[in-house]
Amino acid sequence: MSKALDYAKGLIAARSITPATGEVFDVMEAMLRPLGFDVHRFKRGDGEAGSDEEEVENLFAIRRGPEGSTHFAFAGHLDVVPPGDGWESDPFKPEERGELLYGRGAVDMKGSIASMIAAVEHVPQDAGTISFIITGDEEGPALHGTRALIDYMAAEGIQPDLCLVGEPTSVHQLGDMMKIGRRGSVNIWLEVDGTQGHVAYPHLADNPMPKMVAILAELDALVLDEGTDWFQPSNLEITEFNVANKAHNVIPAKATARISIRFNDTHSGASLSEQVTAIAEKHGGTARPVISGEPFLTAPGAFSDMLAKAIEDETGMAPEPSTTGGTSDARFLRSVCPVIEFGLCNATMHKRDEAVAMPDLDTLARIYTKAALGALALKP
Repeated sequence: MSKALDYAKGLIAARSITPATGEVFDVMEAMLRPLGFDVHRFKRGDGEAGSDEEEVENLFAIRRGPEGSTHFAFAGHLDVVPPGDGWESDPFKPEERGELLYGRGAVDMKGSIASMIAAVEHVPQDAGTISFIITGDEEGPALHGTRALIDYMAAEGIQPDLCLVGEPTSVHQLGDMMKIGRRGSVNIWLEVDGTQGHVAYPHLADNPMPKMVAILAELDALVLDEGTDWFQPSNLEITEFNVANKAHNVIPAKATARISIRFNDTHSGASLSEQVTAIAEKHGGTARPVISGEPFLTAPGAFSDMLAKAIEDETGMAPEPSTTGGTSDARFLRSVCPVIEFGLCNATMHKRDEAVAMPDLDTLARIYTKAALGALALKP
């Protein structure tokens, strides 16, 4: 059994539905300490189940190289989404069938973390400093995960020079895509108040729905931009419209809606929030924005060139540098240092019978070894 496969099985077997604490971190710590890493674990959140403040565990591990050497960080998450029903095997009992290893987190992203750990075994300590930035709260609200780890590093005076996040970025086969940036994300809750009344006496009521329809129509007609050299066009989607009206002869008292905007670097979360708020208020409504992350781009250069070469050396293909897809914790880490994402094939992530091709784990470990050695060779 390869080391990467062995590690992947150990991590998958530790149940860690978001927010993760406990056993899965015990397992990872036991893998890292024999490799010379100092491991620090801590928890955040008030522990109230079902709340955004639910307790989260985080892990920061570091193996220091020579004074003044480059510091390269691997980053990722040990929490997984709930498995759901209908699996062919127990989602938390890793099972080999053919060339595939099945289990929740196989690709998102315990498999990548396993390959990271296997990779550092082949990186000598005198090459430079290596760390692991690992959270149990990426699949959840992400309030007490990577952001708390960033606060910890700042308090300890620890500053990675470069960071690689192991999200499953490959699409059709390992190595065909890496992420050099991500679009930003903002969700906005809209509300229009009216006056409830009988539909036969509309003059005694105030129907909020026409106002909400006007708001949504204007928002839906917006063309935010045409895209940029590195980013696809920003898009605004209506994700909810509700009046909670159970009677056919009642004018409702309130209408609510929600929109989600994924935006490129021609905008900011604040500028889009202001634009939507102005449209809502024009039609008699209100808006409550929640900005999940701002767009970022790690401009092509020495870091991305080095990683692309490592990938091509092992897979035979040049990865497409992309900014597509959803958000990840790279949106927080980009405030610390340049960050790129690269990992396994994403075809089965968050799906029933999530699985990874076992040969990919070893290939990814070799890529990560070359990436670490290449990054450590770059001047901080």
